[in-house]
Amino acid sequence: MNKILIGIIAAVVILASMFFGTYNNLIAKSTGIDGQWAQVEAQYQRRFDLIPNLVESTRGFLTQEKTIFEEIAKARTEYGGAKTVDEKVAGASVLDSALSRLLVIVENYPNLKSNETVARLMDELSGTENRISVERRRFNELVQDYNLTVKRIPTNIIAGMFGFSERPYFEAGTGAEAPPKVTL
Repeated sequence: MNKILIGIIAAVVILASMFFGTYNNLIAKSTGIDGQWAQVEAQYQRRFDLIPNLVESTRGFLTQEKTIFEEIAKARTEYGGAKTVDEKVAGASVLDSALSRLLVIVENYPNLKSNETVARLMDELSGTENRISVERRRFNELVQDYNLTVKRIPTNIIAGMFGFSERPYFEAGTGAEAPPKVTL
């Protein structure tokens, strides 16, 4: 009788350990995704703090395209007022588009590229966009790992019991696959 009771208790302890381990793993991965999204947002914030200041100092050299500067300011405002990840992605996509057009303008005007102010702007844009790209990639890698975990048996049972569901990937905005059109 004691052996059966000990066996039942051991089985319950093992199952409980597996249950709590799986739950804690889901919590850790979900929190990791939230933390990585915060890193993406930190890079966006860096972009929105840095780029307008650099653009202002460069504006005198780039009088050809006033609307780009207006779009950059508008995108910064939209991003600042965004509450959800989707709204923030949309605001960031507007800025991506404006910055792409700005880069094309600078590429088309060699005199601008030689200016020190514009060269600094280009370096900062490039560095900032690379940082954002790295953080987005890391975010999507964490989401992929989490989503695979949530789908796998038996974790999917525990995930369903506690409301863990798949998380969305960061996706490029509509039209991001098309190169920007610049008219001067």
